[in-house]
Amino acid sequence: MLTLIAIGVLAFGTAIFVRGHPGTGVIAILALAATLQAWRVYPYFWFAPVEVEDREEVDAGAAASCFTVLGLNVYQHNRDYTATQRLIDRLKPDILLLMETDRRWVDALAPQLSRYRSRVLRPLENTYGMVFATNLPVRSAGTQNITDQDTPTLYARLATRDGQPFDYIGLHPRPPLPGQDTDLRDRKIEHAALAVGDSEVPRMAMGDFNDVAWSRTTRLFKQVGGFLDPRIGRGNYPSFPADYAALGWPLDQLFISPAFTFRDLHILENVGSDHRPLGATLCLIGDPARRQNASPDVMTPQTRRAAQSMTRH
Repeated sequence: MLTLIAIGVLAFGTAIFVRGHPGTGVIAILALAATLQAWRVYPYFWFAPVEVEDREEVDAGAAASCFTVLGLNVYQHNRDYTATQRLIDRLKPDILLLMETDRRWVDALAPQLSRYRSRVLRPLENTYGMVFATNLPVRSAGTQNITDQDTPTLYARLATRDGQPFDYIGLHPRPPLPGQDTDLRDRKIEHAALAVGDSEVPRMAMGDFNDVAWSRTTRLFKQVGGFLDPRIGRGNYPSFPADYAALGWPLDQLFISPAFTFRDLHILENVGSDHRPLGATLCLIGDPARRQNASPDVMTPQTRRAAQSMTRH
């Protein structure tokens, strides 16, 4: 963002001081800005190299390592519960993460949630409520308020049906607002990465980050947490705003460690929220996936310090 501001100031100066052809200078600077932005989003074009190899088929013996996930910011003020109920009934995800869930949402989805053996319900009236539900084996699960009150992050240690453990993070940080910069959002995102960055256990993270995948903060999260992005080389999978998702932004994220592969990844239909749901089928197959997938960006001491600096501010 600071780079873009600097470029804008430079463009303004060029318009004033370049004699004879002020428009040419401005166009050149704006072309540079466009080039920088294209460089940042390049990995999310279909012709870029992929980070995570997909597997349409998994060996029969490894089928128990696969599971489905669904994440959705329901939009607290959306009272069309039926569309979300039908979505959950149809997909029957093994892991369900819902955000902006107040008490009315929790009550409305009670029939769907009752089908899950393990649930973490944190209804809030401030648009940061969270619901987590799963039928996978659970070793621990709960929410924490790390950087600000009543904005929970979900941390869980789960296992696949064949007993392989993995860590799960569900995130919904506060977005930047007029008079409030990105500090709270960035601190929460980086704290989550630091919480799992040194673990040898495979891990995944998903949620409404209120940030695009190519931002400095989210790229730092990815590097510190040792994550890969299955969207790289396939598209940016925009999820917001729901009515114009094809022209929108990928605010809803899914990151996995190299031990995972996936069968499918989709932005789903509009269910009345301002976000579209994000669904996927993941498989935790260990070394076969690591051999095929790209390696995560190496976390350097400078990277760790940058993340820790964000969490302290």
